[in-house]
Amino acid sequence: MYTASFLQDPDFIRSLYIVAFALFIIDLRLMNHPRTARKGNVIGAVGMGIAVIATLLIESVGDYGLIALGIAIGTAVGVPAARSVKMTAMPQMVALFNGVGGGAVALISFAEYRGSLAAGGNPDLDVLIPILFAAIIGSVSFWGSNIAFGKLQEILPGRPIQLPGQQFINAALLALCVGSAIAIAAGTESEGLFIVILVGAALLGNMFVLPIGGADMPVVISLLNAFTGLSAAAAGLALDNVALIVAGMLVGASGSILTMLMAEAMNRSIANIFKGGFGGGGAAPAAGDGEEKPVRSTDPADVAIQLAYARKVVVAPGYGLAVAQAQHTVRELATALEKRGVEVRYAIHPVAGRMPGHMNVLLAEADVPYDQLKEMDEINPEFPQTDVALVIGANDVTNPAARDVADSPIYGMPILDVDKAASVIVLKRSMNTGFAGIDNPLFYAENTSLLFGDAKESVQKVLKELEEL
Repeated sequence: MYTASFLQDPDFIRSLYIVAFALFIIDLRLMNHPRTARKGNVIGAVGMGIAVIATLLIESVGDYGLIALGIAIGTAVGVPAARSVKMTAMPQMVALFNGVGGGAVALISFAEYRGSLAAGGNPDLDVLIPILFAAIIGSVSFWGSNIAFGKLQEILPGRPIQLPGQQFINAALLALCVGSAIAIAAGTESEGLFIVILVGAALLGNMFVLPIGGADMPVVISLLNAFTGLSAAAAGLALDNVALIVAGMLVGASGSILTMLMAEAMNRSIANIFKGGFGGGGAAPAAGDGEEKPVRSTDPADVAIQLAYARKVVVAPGYGLAVAQAQHTVRELATALEKRGVEVRYAIHPVAGRMPGHMNVLLAEADVPYDQLKEMDEINPEFPQTDVALVIGANDVTNPAARDVADSPIYGMPILDVDKAASVIVLKRSMNTGFAGIDNPLFYAENTSLLFGDAKESVQKVLKELEEL
């Protein structure tokens, strides 16, 4: 009896929450570097486990059978999905799981509002306002994440999908949601009006992400992640749950900061990114002045020779590497070069891939040493001293038009300065553009050679030629 009383003591539960929050903060700190990110994930999971246990100890929490059923279903779905997902599908999995969080918050908000109406009317404003905020943001996050998943999974076209009067429609949907929320906050008691909020926010979430092209997906995922965190924090205020408040605010704040950093890495404002209409998703390159531009193709034997006699090689990975699942083969090639005394480094652009940190995760899976991963600002000064820059699927983030062509849509975007290397070798399937839908002058430069084909197969052929030298 004493043990049960102690476990449900509010001070003991608060102490557990404090321990959980400390672990969350340590988790975020460790996630700053690939070397410690895995440990950070474990610490964060332990912290969340403690927070869940602390919540279940609260005396007012009941219906443990239903809670156990929910945990069992979530575990049965989540664990196999996380273990079996391919690295190429990691961005869409992140989008989908993030959306589930936003959807859960929206449903919790609806359930809380219905419960309040059944108990006698609208709750007090200090509870009602967070419920309304969580309903709008959670629903936007859920449906927007589903669209992001569809684009990344190629269920939907990766190009921007815009309707006539797109911005007006979005503004009208936002006004509908906010206006309905104000009506409820002013005293209207209506479950139907709350459903209007959820449906309006759902439409807004869809319309919000549809006009955004595939090149901007990393920023979209980051912002929607922030939305989910903020909606969870609002739900925590409504439920008077400290764990939700703190965890939600940490996710919301970190997601917001990451969104700003990624927008800065693209030299575009967040408003410009989410206005949409940018990015074509692999369209054929523009003809420009109507003349066919010459490119110099190469073969695996020539690439192997260039790499074997180089002093320094920098690999610039992009989404094409992920699609081909070539990370392990690239690691084997790097090991073979290092045995010959060649220095190998990897140039990581902040928005390479389809989610924040995509290339770091991909290369970590292939056991690439963390000290070989160089961020853009660190590696760019080294390109003039680089003998060979090996570009694998990194189309848009190596486009010198961002630096040299004032009227280019990506002008001013920081890029990897691979064109400053003595020799550039680009691995591509075809001459199609990247997700930004913009032709890349790098392909036509005098110091650039193109090796056409699947990235993994091309690297395997180069590795075979290298071993025979």
